[in-house]
Amino acid sequence: MTGPFDRRGFDRRLEEVHRRIAAASADAGAVRIVAVTKGFGAEAVRAALAAGLTEIGENYADELVAKAREVAAGPGAADPGPVWHFLGAVQRNKVSRLAPLVAWWQTVSRIEEGRAIAGRLPGAKVLVQVDVVGRPGRRGCPPARVPELVAGLLDEGLDAAGLMAVGPPGPPEDARTGFAQLSSLADALDLPVRSMGMSGDLEVALSEGSTMVRLGRALFGDRAAVPAIHQPGKSGTTL
Repeated sequence: MTGPFDRRGFDRRLEEVHRRIAAASADAGAVRIVAVTKGFGAEAVRAALAAGLTEIGENYADELVAKAREVAAGPGAADPGPVWHFLGAVQRNKVSRLAPLVAWWQTVSRIEEGRAIAGRLPGAKVLVQVDVVGRPGRRGCPPARVPELVAGLLDEGLDAAGLMAVGPPGPPEDARTGFAQLSSLADALDLPVRSMGMSGDLEVALSEGSTMVRLGRALFGDRAAVPAIHQPGKSGTTL
């Protein structure tokens, strides 16, 4: 299910995003924006590409596959095309469909997930999702186990390029401690990519060393409600 796309609003919001990043980062030009088009149609992907945002994030496998097909076949197909980032739970029965499309797998939190990806896409770029919140029900690898997981992913032949985290709900400042912990871990492991910061907390993330922010609402506005069939855990087998 996708919602309406407001192109004029997108252009205005993109300007604001660039302003926020410039104000929060000493090296704004090095900050990578992943445009999260979850809940919007292929026209949102095309608008992002036209604006120079080539890195596109999706949370749901079926939505990513459908949009990739539509963007590739649509009028005025973009060149270069999207660099797809998968931001959802890695599911065994979805990996084979995603592997030909996904360039970055951002949510690897267990070695079994890495093995499933490596079996379909040797050398794939993966980020380890770190649980920096520590609350029940949160996805992610506990910080103490991150070095072991990174080593295991490298042994599987994957390009473990960095770490990823989702901040807690609530005031942006509540995310600072976790983001600082992720940056320290990445420094210790000599990992260059730190994917942290979303629409509400990107300033905190950038001040703590984020190199990649994942922005949906800040670029595209409020999205339509996601049907239960697309929600994590409602279908498929999570590794």
